[in-house]
Amino acid sequence: MIDRIIILPTLHRTFGELVMLTTLVTTVFLIYLVWQRRSMNGGAKALTILTQLVLMGQALLGIKLLDQGMGTIQLYIHYLGGLSPLLFFLLIYWFPSRDAIRQTRWTALAAGGAFIFALLSYTIGGLYARGGLS
Repeated sequence: MIDRIIILPTLHRTFGELVMLTTLVTTVFLIYLVWQRRSMNGGAKALTILTQLVLMGQALLGIKLLDQGMGTIQLYIHYLGGLSPLLFFLLIYWFPSRDAIRQTRWTALAAGGAFIFALLSYTIGGLYARGGLS
């Protein structure tokens, strides 16, 4: 049944823009907390969770598009660029800090890394889709 569902590439692109927005907002908010020397509050935790959910949704959309035969030329860009932002967040869970302020710093760094990878992936993927890098 799921094989009959067709995902349009425009949905993937739009979701990519949502990924960049959520990672940017999360990064800026966490940097603000670090600047204020405050630990993560409920809003920061909610933003971090939302960002990870959006990243997972984007990865699933990308996998579905690859399953449909789209984007196979840029396969490694999809895998590396699409899943690496999640790796940054996994690392903060795998290696938690006992100090709440330090954990906020590491989470801000993870969100910033996720944003940079998302921006690079979006740019490179867009160039491939428009034929600029083929």
